[in-house]
Amino acid sequence: MANTFEVFLVTPERMVWTGRASILVARGAEGDLAIMAGHAPLLTELQIGPLFLTTEDDERVAVAVDGGFLHCVSEGSETRVDVLAEHAELSTEIDIDRARMQKEDAERRLMEQDNGVAAADLARALTRIELRG
Repeated sequence: MANTFEVFLVTPERMVWTGRASILVARGAEGDLAIMAGHAPLLTELQIGPLFLTTEDDERVAVAVDGGFLHCVSEGSETRVDVLAEHAELSTEIDIDRARMQKEDAERRLMEQDNGVAAADLARALTRIELRG
């Protein structure tokens, strides 16, 4: 327990994952970051991308995260990380066919015009395809 910390990954719609982890890796606004027990307090914006957790049972959990915030606080020997995501899907929940269709649609829209929304949609689709492989 001393080398693990609490994680709460939530969206406005649901609790996506909660439990204890030994490491969490996410894509922050300034690049990828890793959190371990005892991490310094942190509040950062999350980008569209994968989030990986290694549970206290050494299981790897992969999540597609569509932005949001990560908050880490350590008090004494306890560390807690809250991930407040706009949208998040466990890799096991991803519909790969749907993600591929979304990728194709976003690529088509990008070719028609330079569109920030299409670029974000493409990043979302590519993250999901990467996680489901």
